[in-house]
Amino acid sequence: MPRKDRGPRRNSDITAPDVRLVDADGEMCGIVTLAKAQEMADDAGLDLVEMSPNAEPPVCKILDYGKHKYEQQKKANEARKKQKTVEVKEVKLSPRIEKNDYDVKMRNATRFLNDGNKVKVTMRFRGREMAHQDIGRDIFTRIREELAELSNVELEPKFEGRQMIMILGPKP
Repeated sequence: MPRKDRGPRRNSDITAPDVRLVDADGEMCGIVTLAKAQEMADDAGLDLVEMSPNAEPPVCKILDYGKHKYEQQKKANEARKKQKTVEVKEVKLSPRIEKNDYDVKMRNATRFLNDGNKVKVTMRFRGREMAHQDIGRDIFTRIREELAELSNVELEPKFEGRQMIMILGPKP
């Protein structure tokens, strides 16, 4: 008979002849027959749940399965809530960037790094700007030095077509 949900086996679904039993209070009862374990669970008004099916003999626990399932779900939700997703924020520059524009871009990059995000610094070279790649490298060196205390360079400046790219990650 196929099981409807993929949770642990419980009550009549357990097939082992003998089980290592843990009662409702968490006390180890030792190895008992399945019938005796089921009888103890019925007397307590709780479920017999197979906690470790691969053990020899399987470990079963007497507990309220609905409550157990609810607590597991709450734990999983709590862990998911505490997870931090790291986004990659992009800052686009030009080799002919003026000082004020550069300052605004650096303020944004600093804010992104303080929020725990990675920063992808992109510089697009247009037309004859390709002949002056050294200007772009100088700007990237300046960025690296200014953000050195906040970030680690994850990807050194490199060319991809007409763009130069560098990725900075926040320091732990």
